Amino acid sequence: MPVSNREANFKLNNQNDRERVNSRKLGPLQINHERPQKGAKVALIGWSIPTIEAIQQIKRPYIVISHEGYKEYAEQHEIPFLSWDFGKPNHYQEVYERSAELFDQLVSIDVGHTISVFEELVEWAGALNARLREDPAVFDHSILFRDKAMMKRRAHLGGLKVGVFEEVENKEEVRRFFKRVNYSLLKNHQNEDADPIHFKALNKAGAAGHRMIFSEEDIENKLAEQSFPGLVESHLSGMEISCEVFIYKGEILFLNMTEYVKLGYSSMVPPSEAIEHYRPYIHKEVEKLIQAFDIQFGMIHPEFFITDTEEIYFGEVAYRIPGGHIFELIQKVYGFNPFGAHILCCDPHTTLEELEKFLPKEVKPNGHAGSFLVYPRKKNATRVQVPRDLEEHPSFERHTLYKPTTAKFQDTDEGYGNHLGTVFFHGEDSGEISQLLTDYVDYDFYV
Repeated sequence: MPVSNREANFKLNNQNDRERVNSRKLGPLQINHERPQKGAKVALIGWSIPTIEAIQQIKRPYIVISHEGYKEYAEQHEIPFLSWDFGKPNHYQEVYERSAELFDQLVSIDVGHTISVFEELVEWAGALNARLREDPAVFDHSILFRDKAMMKRRAHLGGLKVGVFEEVENKEEVRRFFKRVNYSLLKNHQNEDADPIHFKALNKAGAAGHRMIFSEEDIENKLAEQSFPGLVESHLSGMEISCEVFIYKGEILFLNMTEYVKLGYSSMVPPSEAIEHYRPYIHKEVEKLIQAFDIQFGMIHPEFFITDTEEIYFGEVAYRIPGGHIFELIQKVYGFNPFGAHILCCDPHTTLEELEKFLPKEVKPNGHAGSFLVYPRKKNATRVQVPRDLEEHPSFERHTLYKPTTAKFQDTDEGYGNHLGTVFFHGEDSGEISQLLTDYVDYDFYV
């Protein structure tokens, strides 16, 4: 075919393609967030005493869906309860298929809406709400908050800044990504000054499955066959903060910012003045996130990076209660029960009047509250020791450390492991609280 004819066909095809694009409604599918009128009860998916106490105080009809092991306690304390074995499904579709039986039971006891308490149960609540609303897209929407690759793509499509990332199936793909990222930075990935990358599990909570890769040797030593599939991402320097955002009809009703004094160990609410300075910018990013993810109701727990050049990058977002006792810190300084606010915001039947009575405006907080998680530093311990100067400090509030029931602690390479208690502080000076969290976080409380 002559060149001129090929060019003419290209122009015609290109014009036709553009007309097809312009005639379509593109972008994410918008789902129906309204709760059906039938079904008066709320089902709490997962076991959380503070959440159960909160829904009792709100006086919402409810039932708790959790493992068989909680049944006896629930019966003793007259907590409406239905035992269910969530198991460890191999893929999301298996969750949706298995949810059919649980859905039938919930309908028979007048449940109209479900709320997940923990990370691993978000897709279960999504599957059940999808069946209650007769809309499978509701389930797909819940996976956005579980699958880190889907999550980051959606954020990127919505205009948020994210690091460079890829899904990987084996070590060779990690190696190739590590090499490409450093080559883009004009660095040799085999040199000591190479930029690290992060390997993350696709759908685990917190730091579980997270490995930092500094070299090809790390790829071999830190990753195993069972680590895959996973996600690799470029490193973002700077401060990492979390937010706890209460949302009603797509609008932010309350936004908390939490400072990670030592990531994975200690938190402070509200943050120091240096981080509080970024509140207007974080607020804008959260609004962008709400729009990008089509969030109308609920409480989200996003994490952001504030880089050395004061740019804000999206890290990830969860649709459940945050860890690290952050809700307790919020309650201490802002004077409302965030566990109750979480329930009210997640339930589309809640009225704005109910929420406005429950949630405060973002007024000046009552000082700063901080806590650090205590992890055993030895494999064996028989008692707890708390330094006298810590207990006598005016900002020390309480601790939940307890004598171990076993002398030997179990090793784990998942995240930070299981903490054995928390130490809480409260005071007016953010610098003092931050210093306390720094001074004692590595102290050996178990001997």
